[in-house]
Amino acid sequence: MPVRRFGGHRSLVSQSQSPKLSYGYTKMNIARGGYRVFSANSSTACTELAQKITERLGVELGKSVVYQESDSETRVDVKESVRGQDIFIIQTIPRDVNTAVMELLVMAYALKTSCAKNIIGVIPYFPYSKQCKMRKRGSIVCKLLASMLAKAGLTHIITMDLHQKEIQGFFNFPVDNLRASPFLIQYIQEEIPNYRNAVIVAKSPSAAKRAQSYAERLRLGLAVIHGEAHHSESDMADGRHSPPLSRAITGHTGLELPLMMAKEKPPISVVGDVGGRIAIIVDDIIDDVEDFVAAAEILKERGAYKIYVMATHGLLSAEAPRLIEESAIDEVVVTNTVPHEVQKLQCPKIKTVDVSMILAEAIRRIHNGESMAYLFRNIAMDD
Repeated sequence: MPVRRFGGHRSLVSQSQSPKLSYGYTKMNIARGGYRVFSANSSTACTELAQKITERLGVELGKSVVYQESDSETRVDVKESVRGQDIFIIQTIPRDVNTAVMELLVMAYALKTSCAKNIIGVIPYFPYSKQCKMRKRGSIVCKLLASMLAKAGLTHIITMDLHQKEIQGFFNFPVDNLRASPFLIQYIQEEIPNYRNAVIVAKSPSAAKRAQSYAERLRLGLAVIHGEAHHSESDMADGRHSPPLSRAITGHTGLELPLMMAKEKPPISVVGDVGGRIAIIVDDIIDDVEDFVAAAEILKERGAYKIYVMATHGLLSAEAPRLIEESAIDEVVVTNTVPHEVQKLQCPKIKTVDVSMILAEAIRRIHNGESMAYLFRNIAMDD
């Protein structure tokens, strides 16, 4: 049987070289280096951080449209090819958290079905991070969100200052939990006059470890606020520990377990000397500011003459700007992981620190396959 031979026509382009156009672009209009950066939200406030990151990287923001249909459904339209590329989705979380989550999920799935090689979510503030523990009859929503993101197609996440570091264990793919503390510490050193006379304050014992990290790096003293003015949550109101009403008990009643005594927190007190000093309260999230306002009043009574609040994520919900403006707090310093331009207009005490530099460097290193250790230098396990 005769063998038919093919290959009479030779390609004018070598197989090892792809046809390139000027400025490093190929015919598929992919960015130099084979990666693209998209924003999962088209609003101006949410794309501001994405624009800063792309400017530092020297690339253009990917062309896409994210919008809500008339029935509030989320629709994503990617306007360019992403086949075989590393795609970074930047999603800042505005006040409408659930819409932001759906935008991220829908865009990730759209890129997955468009044959993107890797899909990396850049989520500076990870939503639902406070719901990372089982409380009474609730659920661990953070674990649910991690599963949804993996199902949608994400293969890696870059985030910053997770509420609990153990959240990284909810994911079955790599999570890089960056730190904002170097930027906030730099702000303290450069923008707070006479910061050597300051003391780092934890507004609760649970925040003492973070405050201790700041105090040791700045070589400053440490103070901890202990106790509560009122009970914010009552275990008895849930009814979980209450016996059923009027049930006849027959037979064996079970073991006689020792009764656990209810907790009773003491009145608010300050452990540490703040008299005649600058008090700097540090935390990871500032949302409802009542606790910070109450802490500032206590510190003022104890003799602190100036009070700063430093936090990574400035959610500043509800009446936060007004309460801050009317409080004893002199300045609130947060990073731009969450858009808060409206709150800044309402309260001039709110200041912003830009963290786009470390996010851009993380993107560059991940795409190039470089080690991330440089971004975590001098960071201990308990930081």
